[in-house]
Amino acid sequence: MLWSVLFLIILPIQAAKGKDAIRVGDFSSSVPGSLLPENWEALTFKKITTHTRYMVVEDTHTPVVKAVSDRSASGLIRKIRIDPEQYPVIKWRWKVTNIYQNGDVTQKSGDDYPARIYITFEYNPEKAGFFERAKFSAAKLLYGEYPPSAAINYIWESKAPVGTVVPNPYTDNVQMIVTQSGNEKINTWVEEKRNIFNDYIRAFGKKPPMISGIAIMTDSDNTGEKAISYFGDIVMEPE
Repeated sequence: MLWSVLFLIILPIQAAKGKDAIRVGDFSSSVPGSLLPENWEALTFKKITTHTRYMVVEDTHTPVVKAVSDRSASGLIRKIRIDPEQYPVIKWRWKVTNIYQNGDVTQKSGDDYPARIYITFEYNPEKAGFFERAKFSAAKLLYGEYPPSAAINYIWESKAPVGTVVPNPYTDNVQMIVTQSGNEKINTWVEEKRNIFNDYIRAFGKKPPMISGIAIMTDSDNTGEKAISYFGDIVMEPE
Protein backbone atom coordinates (compact mmCIF):
# COMPACT_ATOMS: atom_id res chain seq x y z
CA MET A 1 0.00 0.00 0.00
CA LEU A 2 2.83 2.43 0.81
CA TRP A 3 4.26 2.10 -2.71
CA SER A 4 0.88 3.33 -3.98
CA VAL A 5 1.25 6.31 -1.67
CA LEU A 6 4.57 7.18 -3.30
CA PHE A 7 2.93 7.35 -6.71
CA LEU A 8 0.21 9.66 -5.44
CA ILE A 9 2.36 12.27 -3.73
CA ILE A 10 3.50 14.30 -6.73
CA LEU A 11 3.45 17.89 -7.98
CA PRO A 12 4.59 19.42 -4.66
CA ILE A 13 4.28 23.12 -3.90
CA GLN A 14 7.63 24.90 -3.51
CA ALA A 15 8.17 26.02 0.08
CA ALA A 16 9.08 29.65 0.60
CA LYS A 17 12.80 30.29 0.74
CA GLY A 18 14.41 31.59 3.89
CA LYS A 19 15.31 30.34 7.32
CA ASP A 20 12.01 30.85 9.12
CA ALA A 21 10.16 27.77 10.32
CA ILE A 22 7.78 26.21 7.80
CA ARG A 23 4.37 25.44 9.27
CA VAL A 24 3.60 22.38 7.17
CA GLY A 25 0.57 21.41 9.22
CA ASP A 26 -0.94 24.50 10.84
CA PHE A 27 -3.79 22.51 12.31
CA SER A 28 -4.20 24.79 15.34
CA SER A 29 -5.38 27.55 12.98
CA SER A 30 -8.07 25.33 11.46
CA VAL A 31 -11.77 25.59 12.21
CA PRO A 32 -13.13 22.72 14.35
CA GLY A 33 -15.61 20.67 12.33
CA SER A 34 -13.77 21.07 9.04
CA LEU A 35 -12.74 17.88 7.25
CA LEU A 36 -9.52 19.16 5.70
CA PRO A 37 -6.93 21.55 7.15
CA GLU A 38 -5.79 24.28 4.77
CA ASN A 39 -3.31 23.07 2.09
CA TRP A 40 -3.98 19.41 2.91
CA GLU A 41 -5.96 16.91 0.87
CA ALA A 42 -7.38 13.43 1.24
CA LEU A 43 -5.28 10.46 0.20
CA THR A 44 -7.19 7.28 -0.70
CA PHE A 45 -6.27 4.02 -2.40
CA LYS A 46 -8.05 2.32 -5.29
CA LYS A 47 -8.15 -1.14 -3.72
CA ILE A 48 -9.28 0.08 -0.29
CA THR A 49 -12.94 1.07 -0.10
CA THR A 50 -13.18 1.72 3.65
CA HIS A 51 -11.47 4.98 4.54
CA THR A 52 -10.21 6.43 7.79
CA ARG A 53 -12.26 9.48 8.81
CA TYR A 54 -10.47 12.75 9.55
CA MET A 55 -11.86 15.89 11.13
CA VAL A 56 -10.53 18.98 12.86
CA VAL A 57 -11.65 18.90 16.49
CA GLU A 58 -10.77 20.83 19.63
CA ASP A 59 -8.64 19.00 22.19
CA THR A 60 -7.29 20.76 25.29
CA HIS A 61 -8.64 24.03 23.81
CA THR A 62 -6.59 23.65 20.60
CA PRO A 63 -7.72 22.56 17.12
CA VAL A 64 -6.09 19.26 16.07
CA VAL A 65 -6.79 16.56 13.50
CA LYS A 66 -8.72 13.54 14.78
CA ALA A 67 -8.43 10.23 12.90
CA VAL A 68 -10.92 7.37 13.31
CA SER A 69 -9.94 4.08 11.68
CA ASP A 70 -12.11 0.95 11.65
CA ARG A 71 -10.50 -1.75 9.47
CA SER A 72 -9.75 1.13 7.11
CA ALA A 73 -6.95 3.08 5.50
CA SER A 74 -6.56 6.57 4.07
CA GLY A 75 -4.54 9.62 4.92
CA LEU A 76 -4.11 13.35 4.55
CA ILE A 77 -1.20 14.76 2.56
CA ARG A 78 0.51 18.10 2.06
CA LYS A 79 2.45 18.32 -1.19
CA ILE A 80 5.34 20.66 -0.53
CA ARG A 81 8.95 20.92 -1.70
CA ILE A 82 11.49 21.44 1.09
CA ASP A 83 15.28 21.17 1.18
CA PRO A 84 16.08 18.77 4.07
CA GLU A 85 19.61 20.15 4.29
CA GLN A 86 18.26 23.64 5.03
CA TYR A 87 15.29 22.44 7.08
CA PRO A 88 16.34 19.12 8.62
CA VAL A 89 14.27 19.33 11.82
CA ILE A 90 10.65 18.23 11.94
CA LYS A 91 8.53 18.76 15.06
CA TRP A 92 5.04 17.51 15.73
CA ARG A 93 2.83 16.16 18.49
CA TRP A 94 0.43 13.26 18.45
CA LYS A 95 -1.80 11.22 20.73
CA VAL A 96 -3.08 7.66 20.34
CA THR A 97 -5.81 6.00 22.38
CA ASN A 98 -4.76 2.41 21.71
CA ILE A 99 -2.21 0.24 19.93
CA TYR A 100 -2.87 -2.80 17.75
CA GLN A 101 -2.72 -6.31 19.17
CA ASN A 102 -1.59 -7.67 15.81
CA GLY A 103 0.61 -4.77 14.75
CA ASP A 104 4.05 -5.85 13.50
CA VAL A 105 6.35 -3.57 11.53
CA THR A 106 8.10 -6.57 9.95
CA GLN A 107 4.99 -8.23 8.48
CA LYS A 108 2.50 -7.20 5.77
CA SER A 109 -0.33 -8.46 7.96
CA GLY A 110 0.82 -6.15 10.76
CA ASP A 111 1.66 -3.08 8.67
CA ASP A 112 -0.83 -0.79 10.45
CA TYR A 113 -0.18 2.03 12.90
CA PRO A 114 -2.51 4.12 15.06
CA ALA A 115 -0.41 7.10 13.99
CA ARG A 116 2.28 7.68 11.40
CA ILE A 117 3.92 10.63 9.72
CA TYR A 118 5.83 10.03 6.54
CA ILE A 119 8.15 12.09 4.46
CA THR A 120 8.51 11.49 0.72
CA PHE A 121 11.55 12.44 -1.36
CA GLU A 122 11.96 13.50 -4.97
CA TYR A 123 13.25 11.23 -7.70
CA ASN A 124 16.27 12.61 -9.59
CA PRO A 125 16.80 10.86 -12.96
CA GLU A 126 20.33 12.27 -13.24
CA LYS A 127 21.43 10.22 -10.23
CA ALA A 128 19.57 7.01 -11.10
CA GLY A 129 20.90 3.82 -12.64
CA PHE A 130 19.60 2.29 -15.85
CA PHE A 131 16.97 0.00 -14.31
CA GLU A 132 15.77 2.65 -11.88
CA ARG A 133 15.39 5.18 -14.70
CA ALA A 134 13.39 2.64 -16.70
CA LYS A 135 11.07 1.95 -13.77
CA PHE A 136 10.47 5.60 -12.97
CA SER A 137 10.06 6.53 -16.64
CA ALA A 138 7.29 3.93 -16.89
CA ALA A 139 5.65 5.41 -13.81
CA LYS A 140 5.86 8.89 -15.34
CA LEU A 141 4.06 7.66 -18.44
CA LEU A 142 1.29 6.28 -16.24
CA TYR A 143 0.93 9.14 -13.74
CA GLY A 144 2.24 12.13 -15.70
CA GLU A 145 5.01 12.87 -13.18
CA TYR A 146 7.83 10.98 -11.54
CA PRO A 147 6.78 9.38 -8.25
CA PRO A 148 8.90 10.05 -5.17
CA SER A 149 12.06 7.99 -4.95
CA ALA A 150 11.75 7.02 -1.28
CA ALA A 151 9.97 7.70 1.99
CA ILE A 152 10.61 7.68 5.70
CA ASN A 153 7.76 6.71 8.05
CA TYR A 154 7.79 7.85 11.67
CA ILE A 155 5.48 5.35 13.34
CA TRP A 156 3.81 4.55 16.66
CA GLU A 157 4.42 0.80 16.73
CA SER A 158 2.96 -1.92 18.92
CA LYS A 159 5.99 -3.93 20.01
CA ALA A 160 9.24 -2.97 18.25
CA PRO A 161 11.71 -0.95 20.36
CA VAL A 162 11.89 2.80 19.88
CA GLY A 163 14.72 3.61 17.47
CA THR A 164 14.18 0.52 15.32
CA VAL A 165 14.75 1.21 11.61
CA VAL A 166 13.52 -1.46 9.19
CA PRO A 167 12.33 -1.61 5.57
CA ASN A 168 8.60 -1.58 5.03
CA PRO A 169 7.40 -5.15 4.36
CA TYR A 170 6.01 -4.06 0.98
CA THR A 171 9.02 -2.14 -0.38
CA ASP A 172 12.61 -1.29 0.54
CA ASN A 173 12.02 2.21 -0.83
CA VAL A 174 10.14 2.98 2.38
CA GLN A 175 12.00 2.84 5.69
CA MET A 176 10.10 2.62 8.96
CA ILE A 177 11.45 4.44 12.03
CA VAL A 178 9.84 3.48 15.34
CA THR A 179 9.34 6.77 17.16
CA GLN A 180 6.96 5.53 19.86
CA SER A 181 6.03 1.99 20.84
CA GLY A 182 3.62 0.24 23.15
CA ASN A 183 0.85 1.60 25.34
CA GLU A 184 2.83 3.41 28.04
CA LYS A 185 2.02 6.85 26.61
CA ILE A 186 -1.48 6.27 25.21
CA ASN A 187 -4.06 9.00 25.87
CA THR A 188 -1.20 11.47 26.33
CA TRP A 189 0.01 14.16 23.95
CA VAL A 190 3.58 13.34 23.00
CA GLU A 191 5.86 15.92 21.39
CA GLU A 192 8.38 14.69 18.83
CA LYS A 193 11.49 16.15 17.23
CA ARG A 194 13.46 14.39 14.50
CA ASN A 195 16.31 15.27 12.16
CA ILE A 196 15.11 14.11 8.74
CA PHE A 197 18.50 14.65 7.12
CA ASN A 198 20.25 12.37 9.61
CA ASP A 199 17.42 9.84 9.65
CA TYR A 200 17.55 9.50 5.87
CA ILE A 201 21.29 8.86 5.93
CA ARG A 202 20.80 6.27 8.66
CA ALA A 203 17.99 4.56 6.75
CA PHE A 204 19.33 4.71 3.18
CA GLY A 205 23.07 5.25 3.60
CA LYS A 206 23.25 8.46 1.56
CA LYS A 207 22.22 12.12 1.63
CA PRO A 208 18.53 12.80 0.97
CA PRO A 209 17.12 14.51 -2.12
CA MET A 210 14.50 17.23 -1.84
CA ILE A 211 11.41 16.50 0.23
CA SER A 212 8.30 16.29 -1.96
CA GLY A 213 5.51 15.71 0.56
CA ILE A 214 4.46 15.12 4.16
CA ALA A 215 1.48 13.01 5.19
CA ILE A 216 -0.36 11.79 8.27
CA MET A 217 -2.24 8.53 8.45
CA THR A 218 -4.03 6.17 10.79
CA ASP A 219 -4.68 2.78 9.19
CA SER A 220 -6.05 -0.56 10.36
CA ASP A 221 -6.90 -2.44 7.16
CA ASN A 222 -4.24 -5.15 7.49
CA THR A 223 -4.82 -5.96 11.16
CA GLY A 224 -8.61 -5.54 10.99
CA GLU A 225 -8.56 -3.50 14.19
CA LYS A 226 -9.72 -0.02 15.24
CA ALA A 227 -8.01 3.17 16.39
CA ILE A 228 -8.70 6.78 17.30
CA SER A 229 -5.70 9.10 17.16
CA TYR A 230 -4.91 12.81 17.09
CA PHE A 231 -2.32 14.91 15.26
CA GLY A 232 -1.11 18.36 16.30
CA ASP A 233 0.84 20.96 14.33
CA ILE A 234 3.76 19.89 12.12
CA VAL A 235 6.66 22.32 11.75
CA MET A 236 9.95 22.14 9.82
CA GLU A 237 12.90 24.16 11.08
CA PRO A 238 16.58 24.83 10.42
CA GLU A 239 18.89 23.06 12.84
